Amino acid sequence: MVFQSKKLTKISSMEKNNEIKHKYVETFVEDMAKVIQEDKAGLIKKIIHSEEEHEKEKINLSPESKKNKFFMLMGFVFILLGFFTFFYFLLNRTAPTVPVEQQFIPLIFNDKSSFLEIKDLKKDEIAQTVLNEVNNSDVKIGGIEGMYLTSDKKVIGLRDFLTLIKSNFVIDSDENLVSDNFLMGVVNSDATSQGKSFFILIKVRSITDIFGSLRAWENKMFSDLHGFFGVDISSETNYLLTKDFSDGFIENKNARILYDKDNKIVMAYILANDNSVIITNSENATQEIILRLAAGQIKK
Repeated sequence: MVFQSKKLTKISSMEKNNEIKHKYVETFVEDMAKVIQEDKAGLIKKIIHSEEEHEKEKINLSPESKKNKFFMLMGFVFILLGFFTFFYFLLNRTAPTVPVEQQFIPLIFNDKSSFLEIKDLKKDEIAQTVLNEVNNSDVKIGGIEGMYLTSDKKVIGLRDFLTLIKSNFVIDSDENLVSDNFLMGVVNSDATSQGKSFFILIKVRSITDIFGSLRAWENKMFSDLHGFFGVDISSETNYLLTKDFSDGFIENKNARILYDKDNKIVMAYILANDNSVIITNSENATQEIILRLAAGQIKK
């Protein structure tokens, strides 16, 4: 009887515990239901939404995402480019050399210099541009104005000049024989317009090297250069196209001279010294240029 009583007591105790647990579970579920029903501000929804956003952010920041893989790959590429650039400049410390243009050196002292742009001009237009500068020159009496033809602001050498005017003067391409650096200009002998004389100064290695080419040019020299001296081709001047040059002296220098019917100098080339040829129509211009050539040699 005692054993039975203890057994009944134990059973009764277990039933009570089960009843308490059951009540506890029922109370928790009921409490959660009440909270959800009473969540008028949507607090639970906000918490759930916040968790969802947090998960999305974790996915975006994850290195496994395609976008982040792309950014990491591009970053790695830029790092490699940076290293390559660094080592390139490190291994190539020598500064790149820039070709230096030949400095402009006047053949003789000029009281004034002018630069005439002749890009895209034809032969007659080039001659007229030079002639206008000769006639309008304001260089002092006894002075020389050097004139330099340019194309895109670059000074044109003798060979390009001869090509532009379609000259018949044939010279070797070797600049040691005939320098590409030449001078054209005007000498102002007096205050009148007649005192302004055009000239071309050519530098050569030696007169003996170039004299044959000059003689061959005589037949076409007037045709090539008449516009620069202001002589138009007309019925009155046509004969000059075929008239021969004559031997002569200008300022005690050997010269080949083209005379007109009145025995006036139309054009001449003077062998000023062993390395200089002057083309002009004026004895006064020849004298001034020879003086300046001599002065330049003394200074050297």
